Amino acid sequence: MSAVNAKLRTTQTAGDSPATTGLRRAGPAAPSAAPEQLPLLASPGLEPSAAHARPRIALSGDERLQASVSSGSHLRMRDAPRSGISLQVHADLEEIGTTWRAFEQQADHTVFQSFDWLAHWQRHVGNLRGTLPAIVTGREADGELLFILQLAIETGGLARRLVWLGSALCDYNAPLIARSFGAHVSAERFLLAWREAIALLQSERRLRFDLVDLEKMPEQIGEQRNPFIDLAVRKHPSGAYVADLPRDWETLYAAKRSSATRKRERRQLRALADHGALGFVDVQDAGERARTIATLLEQKSRVFARMGVVNPFLSAGHREFYLAAARDPALRDLVHISRLDVGSEIAAASVGLTFRSCYYLILSSYDGGEIARLGPGRAHLHELMRYAIARQFTRFDFTVGDEPYKRDWADSELALHDHVAAVTARGAAAAAAIAVFRRAKRAIKQSPGLWQAFCQARALARWHRAR
Repeated sequence: MSAVNAKLRTTQTAGDSPATTGLRRAGPAAPSAAPEQLPLLASPGLEPSAAHARPRIALSGDERLQASVSSGSHLRMRDAPRSGISLQVHADLEEIGTTWRAFEQQADHTVFQSFDWLAHWQRHVGNLRGTLPAIVTGREADGELLFILQLAIETGGLARRLVWLGSALCDYNAPLIARSFGAHVSAERFLLAWREAIALLQSERRLRFDLVDLEKMPEQIGEQRNPFIDLAVRKHPSGAYVADLPRDWETLYAAKRSSATRKRERRQLRALADHGALGFVDVQDAGERARTIATLLEQKSRVFARMGVVNPFLSAGHREFYLAAARDPALRDLVHISRLDVGSEIAAASVGLTFRSCYYLILSSYDGGEIARLGPGRAHLHELMRYAIARQFTRFDFTVGDEPYKRDWADSELALHDHVAAVTARGAAAAAAIAVFRRAKRAIKQSPGLWQAFCQARALARWHRAR
């Protein structure tokens, strides 16, 4: 974009230094072979795939562990577990907060397992939905923390579900595991611990559930294999896409776009500049962060309305969650907010997460008015990737979703997996319905023809409702 002839100016918000490139800117060990999965009850259509089949573990008939409620708001193992891993369940996030924050600094996990991120979700969304945190910690006999499973009980619908905490607003769900996890915990040992964790949760009336529903699980957590992949899993309906970032933007741009495409995009950028001075803003000021988030959500809402899609930002607490996360000083290094200004108007905006060597784009929007045809969203994405390269990120993660532009930029696709297993007769019916729905959804989303037909039918239905 630096080759564009349109004259660009530099602006900055409070507390940041001017940027030097692009548009004007503001602001500164593998586990052992796994056994066959052992679902609590067989869930229709969720048997292990051939790729995951392993010899079955011989288990005794009495698998239910004894547990009791100790003082405070947690459950603790009463008898020595067969896995040799001491388990404890915490129903109070603040109770586990200090341990969690310390562990996440050196554990393997995805960006979405930050304590402060999920604590905001529970405060603004989970509490309104009646979600009950059920955080399971696992320790060696010597007290070494091996993992944190950030689970929760959701009570909506006919069946109570065991899910990942904040699952709906987290693109990747996985446990936090110690860097030495793979050396200490084999697949067989983890599956024993998982069964013990299920029994421990079921021993407390208010934490009982009918089925397990764990969505969007990646195969890797850092450099380690995700132990939950050794359960009975199926592929999630959507994939996720990641681009490898070189040392400079021009190299990436030339590799991903033909000369004709680059020429056309530069022409559109010059036309966009005719509507007002262009500027990429790395938003740091608290008030501007809130204003940018509010504009982004409004732009997204208009897009959903045009598509005939249910607007998730109308769900209770979602808007408050993003605004709170944007304002929280504890998340300032994690949550990155940026926008593309055209004159005094916000033409495009995004929310990203920065974690270790990767930039994660989780929300983006653009003005759908007159300038939409000139690609403000694309121009903003280009500057956002340039921003990530300048700060020496090595990967740009577009997160979950099969939009064509993600495939255009990506160098790899991340396969995500779901695990659904019933623990009661009521849960079996719900698990069967979930399996059918997600299988159909994946078939539609993975077929360009079916997906196009579905989108057209959805838009037509919206038009009829509007009339």
